[in-house]
Amino acid sequence: MDNSIEAKTAHEKKIVGEMIRLYCRKKHGMKNSLCAECAALYAYALGKIDKCPFMKEKTFCSACKVHCYGQEMGNKIKTVMRFSGPRMLLYHPILVIKHIIVGMQTKENA
Repeated sequence: MDNSIEAKTAHEKKIVGEMIRLYCRKKHGMKNSLCAECAALYAYALGKIDKCPFMKEKTFCSACKVHCYGQEMGNKIKTVMRFSGPRMLLYHPILVIKHIIVGMQTKENA
């Protein structure tokens, strides 16, 4: 599995995107697109992922020593993750397993 920073960044973006899409579909009834609130959260998250100085050594944002999200967006992403996290195993099991493997590899390499 490619664990370059670029691949890890792309994977993290895919995970957060799927989590936000799942949340928006189930909570806001959006089927083919994101509502304005979720689209703003997604854009914000992508920006934070792109600028993350710890991408090489970090496992998950929740375990990071620096919390870069502002309070409002931080609360929103936590809500999304609490809702979508357990459901991701049902909707995207391969993506979740890959995410766990990438996290374990990162921990081993740190």
